[in-house]
Amino acid sequence: MSDNSITVYWRPGCGFCAGLFRQLDKLQVPYETVNIWDEPSGAAFVRSVARGNETVPTVAVGPVSMVNPSAREVLAAAATHAPASVPAGYNGR
Repeated sequence: MSDNSITVYWRPGCGFCAGLFRQLDKLQVPYETVNIWDEPSGAAFVRSVARGNETVPTVAVGPVSMVNPSAREVLAAAATHAPASVPAGYNGR
């Protein structure tokens, strides 16, 4: 995970994760993924920002962490912390 990227923490079978992936893919937003069932450090990170729970999707954009955000919320954070991840012409709608 780099400081200027979007990282989505997820787990298999998560419908909310699948929905966020679909939205980000449709908008052509680049992101990295961390499967919290395969990476204990990813699960620990999620617990650190989700009140001890392993709630996914949890998204990190630079210093900002969000639990179960919308694609719009991810892109709003990216506009400040990972501007290269915001698709050209994206206007927030």
